[in-house]
Amino acid sequence: MAGATAPLLGLEKKSLREQALSALRIAITSGELEPGRHLVETELSDMLQISRGTLREALRQLEQEGLLSAGPRGRLSVRHLDAKEIRDIFAVRAALESLAARTLCQLPDRVQVTASLRKAIEAMAAAAQGSLEERIESDLEFHRTLCRLTGNETLLHSWESLEGSIRMSIMFAGVERAVSNMSVDRHYDIVTAIESGDSSLARQTILEHMDGAAANLVA
Repeated sequence: MAGATAPLLGLEKKSLREQALSALRIAITSGELEPGRHLVETELSDMLQISRGTLREALRQLEQEGLLSAGPRGRLSVRHLDAKEIRDIFAVRAALESLAARTLCQLPDRVQVTASLRKAIEAMAAAAQGSLEERIESDLEFHRTLCRLTGNETLLHSWESLEGSIRMSIMFAGVERAVSNMSVDRHYDIVTAIESGDSSLARQTILEHMDGAAANLVA
């Protein structure tokens, strides 16, 4: 853990669990805590300057999100994905988000829907000049918004259950390939398809988006 960057330095005393969650997510996504690394509670609690109880709460949440995996005797380590798991994750994402896109095409307030999606893309464009964390979060927020706008809570919950795995996919091929999947233009294609009201086109656009993203990561 020598040479830890800012996310794993001390935290403010407000909302320690949430701050710990954020710091650990960033450390995992950035590769500071690399896939396969075993986590030592005493080390992490000292670096984050929080109690082991608070740390354990954060670690349990990260395990539920799919960022950590439990080994023998419950010892936690940073999850490691293989190429098949990446393809599986994006296949499920494609199914969920294509359903979302088809649903949005059928909504009477589609103009408001596409306006919300374009606002999310504007946030992505602004984040393109920011940190890796900002780029990742803005990309995730676009896809989360896509699902949320359907009003289908089961769909949204299913997508959110994949969020940790989506974050881990970034580490599989490295930051450069992951960032290329966050292209603003690729996301405008999705909004344009939904705006057209053509559910078949919207579904196909999502499928191609996810197929291309997965192929880029496992190439």
